[in-house]
Amino acid sequence: MAENHSPTEKNILMLHGSSDLYGASKIFLESVRALKHAGFGVLVVLSEDGPLVEELKKLNAEVHIHKLGILRRKYFNPSGLLNRFKTILRAKAFLEKLMSEERITHIYSNTSAVLVGAFLARKKGVKHIWHLHEILLSPGWFVWMMGKIINMNSDKVVLVSLAVWDNWKGKVEESKLVLVHNGIDYKPYVECKTGIKTEIPGSGEKVLIGMIGRINHWKGQGYFLDIAQSLVQIHENVHFVIVGDAYPGTEHLITEMEEKIKNSGLQTHVSYLGFRRDIPEILQALDIFVLPSILPDPFPTVILEAMASGKPVVATAHGGAKEMILEGETGFLISWDNAGSAATSISALVKNEVLRKGMGEKGRSRVLEKFSPEAFQRNFIRLFENG
Repeated sequence: MAENHSPTEKNILMLHGSSDLYGASKIFLESVRALKHAGFGVLVVLSEDGPLVEELKKLNAEVHIHKLGILRRKYFNPSGLLNRFKTILRAKAFLEKLMSEERITHIYSNTSAVLVGAFLARKKGVKHIWHLHEILLSPGWFVWMMGKIINMNSDKVVLVSLAVWDNWKGKVEESKLVLVHNGIDYKPYVECKTGIKTEIPGSGEKVLIGMIGRINHWKGQGYFLDIAQSLVQIHENVHFVIVGDAYPGTEHLITEMEEKIKNSGLQTHVSYLGFRRDIPEILQALDIFVLPSILPDPFPTVILEAMASGKPVVATAHGGAKEMILEGETGFLISWDNAGSAATSISALVKNEVLRKGMGEKGRSRVLEKFSPEAFQRNFIRLFENG
């Protein structure tokens, strides 16, 4: 049981659908940290166990694991939607009991995939804050439906970038929208001095180019390999690293990626490291960081990490990356559908170590100044202080 709080205090029920340590989960962790530091009562419910749980417990956060009925694309069919409906009903009953025990005053839902908090807040008459990390473009019926649900069941809607704002304005009342750029603790990245390059076979003295992210249909691992194939035809001194795993149930995407590496003749040029926790050490080893998302990435936390690590960042020119990268100063913005053109941009960095280091230093300065964890915490806490 969480500690008892006086009726005048604000006690937050915080809901999140994943327990990984990718972008949205890292921001969830920072959100919990900020609220606890400000003296709020915090109760966390996650849909599954995983590495995030360990990090939350380091903050002395009370954590419960219970299926929340997370809505993912694989459920976009009649039987899948029925499954989600039943799971959300069970989650609602579980959460109502917790709310009564802990005198919850606010519900916080992280990502649009977490629906149960919206319905529960409406029923119980408590404040609901919905934190959106997504840019939803299709299918049209789903985007329309989510806009209605979010607008009807939120007191405030937190958006992580102007790109996400543009996606939701017109669907959600503008008076509810609040822009809060992500910010994380950069100390592990700034202070990291030891890389893992010696662990990567075949990298040697080569320029190491890497990407980090969930393996899915839009993050761009396939496009990254297309770019790699173009670059190895131009440069002999390059090696590529892919870090990340797939959502449970989509492991076939890893198999498809590994087959593409083999069929493209890139076996000696690409190292796939899977899921890793030593991200600061991996970034320290890289010379160039690439995020080749083929759909708009809302506000990729991994770009913040790469910039804090002093690396030039090359990312596709849509989504939040356009707000993070200064073109030609901290990195390059590239096409999401032309591997040859993207390779040409990256080639300039492969050839010029001075350019790489200069862009990396400017990127580090930018991230520490513009996307500070202090600003994120201050703006995030204000959401609960004012309502």
